Amino acid sequence: MKKVLLTFVLVGIALFSFAETLVLKGSNTIFPVAQLWIEELKDMYPDLTITLEGAGSSTGIAALFNGTTDIANSSRWLKDSELEQMHEEGKYFIPVVLGYDGIAVIVNPNLGIDDITIEELAKIYTGEITRWNQLSPNLPGQRIVVYSRNTASGTYETFVEKVLEGKRMTPTVQMLESTQAEIQAVAQNMYAIAYTGVGYVTDDVKVLSVEGVQPTKLNILNSVYPISRPLYMFVDATNGYPETGPVKQYLTFGLSKRGQELVEQAGYVAAYGF
Repeated sequence: MKKVLLTFVLVGIALFSFAETLVLKGSNTIFPVAQLWIEELKDMYPDLTITLEGAGSSTGIAALFNGTTDIANSSRWLKDSELEQMHEEGKYFIPVVLGYDGIAVIVNPNLGIDDITIEELAKIYTGEITRWNQLSPNLPGQRIVVYSRNTASGTYETFVEKVLEGKRMTPTVQMLESTQAEIQAVAQNMYAIAYTGVGYVTDDVKVLSVEGVQPTKLNILNSVYPISRPLYMFVDATNGYPETGPVKQYLTFGLSKRGQELVEQAGYVAAYGF
């Protein structure tokens, strides 16, 4: 009986050793890219289990600190406080650029506006401009309904940095939990405005040019578009760069020709092989 039990235990250990897991947390912007990668990786590595959460860049980086994720997807660079925390805890996170994104400014397709400046955007989001006809007498005198991603979002962080230059948003801005919610809200409200990663844009909304520049792939890659940004995967390399295992497999695929094609398929700009 003991021999039979021992055999079952050994078989269980053997099976467990072949089952690998990979946990990904962080950016809602990067979520669709990760989904596409995971679909193909499942065929390549049938024994690999991957879990994915897209609650915001800050949540992913926090999870990397507390050891509950293997990779933190982030649509922003590390904050000063996070760099200080790394130093205090003796950790070393390395960034891997997976692609580039432009933050698209979106309005309802029926609104008669095609371009906006950074200054105008800042005034809308800080509450200095509250009605559309303050931008142009040709626009309606209706109050601007302003939407934003929540504060856990890397898209929010980038927008505050590049557009608001650190100023506070007015309390009347409506914070939404997801990019999809922003798209839906703007599509349903004639007088709304929001911002979102360009990869999420649908025909239900209109993308404005910013300072006369459209968020095209070339403009984003060259940072000609004013609200362009890299997209990152942060990995804990405190004990060295992962040379084997699920993290290495995921990164290798993501930076491969096929992985970069899927970045483009998701609506972003490939970082490599452009």
